[in-house]
Amino acid sequence: MTAESEILARVAELESRVDFLYNHLGITHVKVPSMANARVVDMLKKGTKIEAIKIYREIYNCGLAEAKQAVDAIEARLGS
Repeated sequence: MTAESEILARVAELESRVDFLYNHLGITHVKVPSMANARVVDMLKKGTKIEAIKIYREIYNCGLAEAKQAVDAIEARLGS
């Protein structure tokens, strides 16, 4: 096995373990770039969750349910 294939195998194993933990803990992983995070986080800190959801929808051109789920995940990471 080459060094590259060993690294790829290890990454696949780690991703599998992270997926297991997410499923076990009931966590949904949401990919959110930091630029959007800044605007959304700012709205959440101001207590305007609806505005945070609107901003998320604008940035990602997604539906209400998806945006709400993503903003809820961001809010949970903030501990709000």
